[in-house]
Amino acid sequence: MAINLNSEEISDLETLIQESYRSLKTGVKRFVEPAAGTLRQATNRTHSIVFGRRGSGKSSLLRKAAADLTIDRRPIAYIDLETFKGHSYPDVLLSVLIQTFEEFEDWLRTAAINPANKTSFWNNLFGSVPKRSAFNKKNAEVLANKLKDKKDELNNLLYSADHIDTEKIRKSRNGTTTHMSAGAKVGNSLAEMKSQVSKEKSESTDEELKENFQQNKVEFLHRHILEYQKIFKDMAVLAEGDSYLFLDDLYYIKRSDQAKVIDYFHRIGKSNNLWLKVGTVRHRSTWYLHGDPPFGLKLGDDTQEINLDLTLENYTVTKAFLLKILRTFIKEANISDENSIIVDEAIDRLVLASGGVARDFLGIFDRSISVSKERGTDYRGPKIGQEDVNIAAGRYSSTKMDEFKEDIIGNEGQISLELAFRKIKNLCISVFKTNLFLLDITDEKGLEIIQELMDLRLIHKVNSHVTVSSRQGKVFEAYMLDVSAYAEMRKRKGFEEIKFWGGRNDKMRRASLILSSESLIDQTPINPNDKNYNKEIFHDETDEIATFTEDTLYKQLPLKLKK
Repeated sequence: MAINLNSEEISDLETLIQESYRSLKTGVKRFVEPAAGTLRQATNRTHSIVFGRRGSGKSSLLRKAAADLTIDRRPIAYIDLETFKGHSYPDVLLSVLIQTFEEFEDWLRTAAINPANKTSFWNNLFGSVPKRSAFNKKNAEVLANKLKDKKDELNNLLYSADHIDTEKIRKSRNGTTTHMSAGAKVGNSLAEMKSQVSKEKSESTDEELKENFQQNKVEFLHRHILEYQKIFKDMAVLAEGDSYLFLDDLYYIKRSDQAKVIDYFHRIGKSNNLWLKVGTVRHRSTWYLHGDPPFGLKLGDDTQEINLDLTLENYTVTKAFLLKILRTFIKEANISDENSIIVDEAIDRLVLASGGVARDFLGIFDRSISVSKERGTDYRGPKIGQEDVNIAAGRYSSTKMDEFKEDIIGNEGQISLELAFRKIKNLCISVFKTNLFLLDITDEKGLEIIQELMDLRLIHKVNSHVTVSSRQGKVFEAYMLDVSAYAEMRKRKGFEEIKFWGGRNDKMRRASLILSSESLIDQTPINPNDKNYNKEIFHDETDEIATFTEDTLYKQLPLKLKK
């Protein structure tokens, strides 16, 4: 039975979803594990890097891991690296180090010593209470004060200038000096001890010593690393085990600095029971740099990988996971099930439009409720339908595009991802006339561009092994243009949406769908009057990325179409 979309329960559901868009500490209560074993990996005694697109659940996993470790009274510090976006090295490292010490200090003053019966603290934040006993309060306070002292010292350094010549003056005064000598034979009494005391007087003189040096923040950090290692050795003794540092959203700090930041904490933690748990977007991150010496964490040797990128290629698994997440919100809003809100076909449309990304799935669902409310009860019925989802996906694209533009800032020297996406979109709609395209798995430059666009959630992989009869010996990957980029085109004559989900579909095995990286890299501009140029796709309502005039397009959007 359908529920009224204007009911109080639906309003509660919308509020819960909207509050979940940014991962909060309280969100751990409705955590859904993306795949069996991922939570165990995120809490084990190894360094881990969690890979996933924006909204894939990296922060939720790390927050849940941090909460579970806290309940087990394992010292943790959770750092959101988005806070330090735009900071330059070494100040970015100083800032992260300061917050790390502050978080561990706070943990020692709260979770370490709060008794299990203090339910106002434990249940409100973590939904459970610890089984291990509280730490020794006095020892925890001593270590917390050490962290505070180091934090204050680093704060002073952070706000000082770097690489400046400094003059240090030391003054000393010579005055009366006293020399005393004493001697005694074994067995002599104290009274028999012979002593000699002599005094010399000299005129008072002042001495001044000048020392010139250069203040260098990096050298300071290198010189003090042993002190920081000692703190975590003491932490391991106090905790009778391990500590964990969570560095979420590594990709927000400058790519050139990422490996250096990770490397410093790796050195602090090595052999000191401090484990790093890093969350990031794969193709927007550098976690290891070869060199002499190398920097960062090397996958397989220093750290394990946790991949949260559920794709449309594993459609059934992805759909089940997304529905499980939705049901946690529906249950919390006291609604019987999803069938009272949305039709089955619309659920498939939601999965498709989200590209398998949990936050996008919830965001488009939320907007679908609004779209359905606006149209009212018509021939499509009282529930959310496919067209409601299509319209919602178009509206949600503005959120994607804002994040897209934010993420591509600073890619100097690389082909513009924005231009590459426009070219792919134009090829799919104007030339291929479908939602899919193929790419040769040996086309390294093309794959590099596509992988970055996948991380930005504008392109989605649907099949990793496609063969084409006229291309013997070649293997291709199939990708789908994001639904928001072609939703309106589905109604147009000549455009075909290939339904790859639900079984084999030979329509994707066509040579006419093969895309070459040359069409993305070639800088030859085209004439807007070219028969293959579809200017409408840069101006229709679903294309939130387009703000250029036609004259600007002619000058800035190069595209050489190749069938």
